[in-house]
Amino acid sequence: MTVRSPRPNLIFILADDLGYADLGCTGAMDAYNRRADVSPNLDALASRGVRFTRGYANSAVCSPTRFALITGRWQYRLRGGAEEPLPTLQDDKVLGLPPEHPTMPSLLREAGYRTALVGKWHLGPAPRFGANKSGYDYFYGFQAGGSDYFAHCDPRGRPDLWENETPIVEEGYLTDLLSEKACRFIESVGDTSPFLLSLHYSAPHWPWLTRDDAVESQRIQGIGKHLDGGSIDTYQRMIHHMDEGIGRVIDTLERLGLAENTLIVFTSDNGGERFSNNWPLVGQKMDLLEGGIRVPTVAAWPRGLPAGVVSEQPHMTMDWTATFMAAAGVAAHPDYPLDGVSLLPGLAQPEATVARDLYWRMKHRDQRAMIRGDWKYLQVEGIEYLFNLRKDPRERANLREREPARLAELREAWAQWDATLPPIPEDARAYLVFDKRQLPQATF
Repeated sequence: MTVRSPRPNLIFILADDLGYADLGCTGAMDAYNRRADVSPNLDALASRGVRFTRGYANSAVCSPTRFALITGRWQYRLRGGAEEPLPTLQDDKVLGLPPEHPTMPSLLREAGYRTALVGKWHLGPAPRFGANKSGYDYFYGFQAGGSDYFAHCDPRGRPDLWENETPIVEEGYLTDLLSEKACRFIESVGDTSPFLLSLHYSAPHWPWLTRDDAVESQRIQGIGKHLDGGSIDTYQRMIHHMDEGIGRVIDTLERLGLAENTLIVFTSDNGGERFSNNWPLVGQKMDLLEGGIRVPTVAAWPRGLPAGVVSEQPHMTMDWTATFMAAAGVAAHPDYPLDGVSLLPGLAQPEATVARDLYWRMKHRDQRAMIRGDWKYLQVEGIEYLFNLRKDPRERANLREREPARLAELREAWAQWDATLPPIPEDARAYLVFDKRQLPQATF
C-alpha cells in the first residue's frame, strides 16, 4: 500500500516569449480589439489561485532567465548566463550549466523527489551539458533556443529532439508532444513519491506555426527566424494549443487525486515578441522596459495558497525556485546560497506586499534597471530614466529632473548590487531579436 506524501508536488510551467497581456485573465485581445478567449484553462487556474500583476522575469531574453530558475541565483554568477541568449552551438565546453553545480532539481532529487524536464533546455549542448546531468531523472524535449514545431530541428536546421540523452525521431506537433509526455510522467509517478515537473513549452516562440501549419513548416526550413510569417491569429492559436495541454495536465492531476497538494506555477521566460500583447506596457523581448521583463504569472496550490487573489507582490523568476524549495522543506546547498526569496510567507497575507528590490543588467544596448517599490531606475545606452510605475506603467514620463535625489539613490543602489557580481565578459554575445531591416526596436 502506498502512502501519499505530505510534501507537495511541484509543477513549473514556463511559456516562451509570452507577453504580459496574452492570457484571457490578463487582458488578451484579438486583432479586432475584441476579448480573446485564448487561455480558458489558465484563466480557471488563476481563479483557483493567485494571479500576480508584478511578476518579472530574471532577464529580457530566454537562457539567462533559465539559468536563474534552475539555480535560484543571479544568472550573472555563471558564464553561460551572460549570453543574451546562449548561442546554438554543438560540443561547447564552456557556455552551459556546469553539471557539478547544485540545482533545484538536483537538490529536490536528493530529498526524495522524482524530477523531470519536459520541453526546452537551452542551458548548454550535449554531451558536456544536459538536463540529466543537472538533476533531472527524465528529459524529453529540445536543447536549443528554439525548435520547429513539426521538423523538431534547431534554428540551424539540425535535428533536436531528445529523450534523456538519446536523440529521437517522433512525429507530431511539438506543443502536443510535450503536453502528452508531461501527463505520462505524472502518471508514472502517481502518489508513490513527490515530484518536480518542469514543463517548459516552446510556445509561443517562433516559428509561428499552429497544428494546421505543417506545410508552412516545410516552406520555412532553413530560412531562419520566420520573419515573413505569422499573424495575431496564428500566435493566439499557439497559446490556445498550449493552454489545452495545460488543461490535460490539470485533468491528469485531478484524475489521480494529486491536484489538492500540487503547487503549479505558470509564467514566461521574458516578455513578448512581435505578435504579443503587452498592454499597457511598452517594450518587448530584449528590452528592460516593462514589456520586456514583466510577465503573466499564476500560482495555484489548493492546500497551500488562497484562491481568487490578485497580488501586487513584486518578484522575479528565481523567487519561485526559493518558493518551491521552501514548500518542499529542502535547503539550499551551503556553498551556493539562493539569491531568490520564498514567496510563501507573503502569500499567507496576499493583500500585503513585501518590500523587495529587483535588479537587471544587459550587455544589449548597455541596459540597467532597478525597481524599488513603485519606482524604477532605467539606463539605456547611457541615458537615464526614472519612472513611477504605479502612476505611469507605460514608462513615458521621465522624472529624473523632478526627482534627482531619488534618481541618485537608485543609481547608487544598482551600482552596489552590480559590484557584488562578476562583470559582463567582453566576449559575451548580445543578439538582436529582430532583423533591424524589418522591425524597429522599442523607442523611448
